[in-house]
Amino acid sequence: MEFEVKKTSGKARVGVLKLPHGVVRTPVFMPVGTNANVKLLTPRDLEEAGAEIVLSNTFHLMLKPGVEIIRLHDGLHKFMGWKKPILTDSGGFQVFSLPKLKIDDEGVTFKSPIDGSKVFLSPEISMEVQIALGSDICMAFDHCPPPDADYEVVKEATERTYRWALRSKEAFKTENQVLFGIVQGGVYPDLRKKSALQITSIGFDGYAIGGLSIGEERSLTLEMTEITVEYLPEDRPRYFMGGGSPELILELVDRGVDMFDSVFPTRIARHGTALTWKGRLNLKASYNKRSLDPVDEQCGCYTCKNFTRSYIHHLIDRGEVLGQILLSLHNVSFMISFMDEVRRSIEEGTFREFKGKMIDVYSSGGVSV
Repeated sequence: MEFEVKKTSGKARVGVLKLPHGVVRTPVFMPVGTNANVKLLTPRDLEEAGAEIVLSNTFHLMLKPGVEIIRLHDGLHKFMGWKKPILTDSGGFQVFSLPKLKIDDEGVTFKSPIDGSKVFLSPEISMEVQIALGSDICMAFDHCPPPDADYEVVKEATERTYRWALRSKEAFKTENQVLFGIVQGGVYPDLRKKSALQITSIGFDGYAIGGLSIGEERSLTLEMTEITVEYLPEDRPRYFMGGGSPELILELVDRGVDMFDSVFPTRIARHGTALTWKGRLNLKASYNKRSLDPVDEQCGCYTCKNFTRSYIHHLIDRGEVLGQILLSLHNVSFMISFMDEVRRSIEEGTFREFKGKMIDVYSSGGVSV
């Protein structure tokens, strides 16, 4: 892996990340393909939208179809028909969202949400699975506490995350993939600092900011990100796990973050909402029934070049999956174009103006006409 910061504007930065399956320009948004697919979209759709990297999920793929099936395909890239880079998360976040866990320093024991069978996941197993998947970027196994956890619980999770990061690094025996460490610490500044110092002392290829944007106040999200970034090396990519709205991404880029992922754009598309350069657009709303406009006049995606708001309103109103597909394609295309503009504004020194304009747009309540 090679990472180079090409340009900065304040703390915001443009970089180039070279990975085994291709080059990724940062700041970058990664569409989420939990089960080895971005919901309702084909790899061709993603390529045409301009996606440079996607995220997939170790936890879900380990349970179904299972590692052996993916090994039959010589890895995740061939399994899902995607030739560009893939990042896989470690499974930590998904595991800790399950009920009736048994957690100790060895790992986590839980019941499979698929068939109720007993499953054990540890740093070593997570690394083994991710190596078998063949993803470009793998994530260390971490302990992500709930957002309302008290100080002592978060402190214990932070210490365990450090111990598990050491074991993840030790178990990561491969030359063709890279490994990112994850900083935890909840919403406690001293634990955030401690975790950042601990994880960076191990020496990873990149660093993720974990355990945020999971229910805490936005101001706390930004404060904890700012504290964390202060202790991350400048010559490594910084990845905020689970940040996906345009407003949040702009705030995080302004604080020096490089990589983002979220199901947000595709999830809201399936519920009839589009992201546009004028804000959110509710295609369920009756005012779209007679509109011959595209979803977004400034967008050149397949959806906007070929269909009216009226048609998509009709599809959504009748429960036709094509409406969800067209909006998913548009929203992913919008996010890719949005990140293009973020990078351009940093390169031109106009990021703060761009940020202010877009936050105003997205805080105004959305498009009504």
